[in-house]
Amino acid sequence: MTCVYFTDRGIEELAARRGEEEVSLEWLADQLRTFVDLNPEFEVPVERLATWLARQDDDD
Repeated sequence: MTCVYFTDRGIEELAARRGEEEVSLEWLADQLRTFVDLNPEFEVPVERLATWLARQDDDD
């Protein structure tokens, strides 16, 4: 059985609405900064996501 998290709905909406678009990492970083400016309570989760994405190619 696959776990479905509440965030999956947002991720699915993102893919459905913008799945054909190409964006730069600079654009994504700007969007994340704006989001945290508007929602400072999400600073830690956004920082963790950004760090996780940045380190995807690191050998663990």
